[in-house]
Amino acid sequence: MRLLEAFRGPAIQLPNRIAMAPMTRGRADDTTGVPHPLTAEYYAQRASAGLIVSEGVWVHRTGKSGPGIPGLVTEQQVEAWRAVTDAVHEKGGRIFAQLWHAGRVSHPGVMGRTPVAPSAVRQAGRIFVDDEWMDTVEPRALGEDEIGEVVQDFATSARQAVDAGFDGVELHGANGYLIQEFLARNTNLRQDRYGGSVAARLRFPLEVVAAVADQIGAARVALRISPGNPENDIVEDDWKEVYSRLLAELRRYELAYLHVIDTPEAEALSHLRPLWPGTLIANLRSEEPTSREEGESLIESGLADVVAFGRLFIANPDLPARFALGAPLAAADHDVYYGARLDGYTDFPAFDPDSAKFACSARS
Repeated sequence: MRLLEAFRGPAIQLPNRIAMAPMTRGRADDTTGVPHPLTAEYYAQRASAGLIVSEGVWVHRTGKSGPGIPGLVTEQQVEAWRAVTDAVHEKGGRIFAQLWHAGRVSHPGVMGRTPVAPSAVRQAGRIFVDDEWMDTVEPRALGEDEIGEVVQDFATSARQAVDAGFDGVELHGANGYLIQEFLARNTNLRQDRYGGSVAARLRFPLEVVAAVADQIGAARVALRISPGNPENDIVEDDWKEVYSRLLAELRRYELAYLHVIDTPEAEALSHLRPLWPGTLIANLRSEEPTSREEGESLIESGLADVVAFGRLFIANPDLPARFALGAPLAAADHDVYYGARLDGYTDFPAFDPDSAKFACSARS
């Protein structure tokens, strides 16, 4: 099985080609942004993944998107994450921190102030705040000086991530959050050096990558993108040009990997894979979780070097072993995906072949 083969890339080596995708779980202390004490156990249970990418962590309180999301800013947060990385490493795993600024996809009820964005363009729809859905608000456009400060927030959090023991960082440039808001024409209406032309819209993402690579080394830096993804009211009708030029600029760095979110039709992967000589992790977005067969197909076709699985890892902490055994996969109730509740977090057991044999025997 190709998914279970070891992978050796230019900047990253993994024991298998199965990544655990970043997934918001909402279990952090909402006041301090400190991960829950059980977070170390949660990630350690899943350390057999070739690579774990943590849930998104905010690089500044203005970048927090919802309740229970952790940060990587304060010393208290760093110490809590160090317990997480120690637990993963003790199990032989590797873990990157996903650094996140939500941009306009937030609310004053979440972080106490008006959200910031490239331009004052309100997101359509509603957002979850304090146990209820509320109307979104119009964000405040960042000033040029503030943009530089956000770039440094990413760089500082990257240094703190390494200090906390993470093996690297993944910059969240997907799903309609701040980095993608600078790339998309419907959210970036600026007429200064950060907006207008494609080159100008690329400036902020490239400044973030450069600052973080300068801080911790490019081999520890990855970027997640979702070309053409309409999530959070993003419109990218020119995504082929934008992301082709982005990858051309990124090739100057030997990044750890590029993480591409795509639909099962793989239009973005088919277009971008020939343009990216480095390691590529694919993550399919659809109503159903990515299957083992879909993952195998992505590897066999050459569209990906590694495949990220998300929801399957919630109820199957030992997912690589289950794939290897052809074992049944457990399903998690959507109600336990998010929130302060602790059931549905660390209480999913690993597969027990002996119990399965006994169950089969009892049914026969």
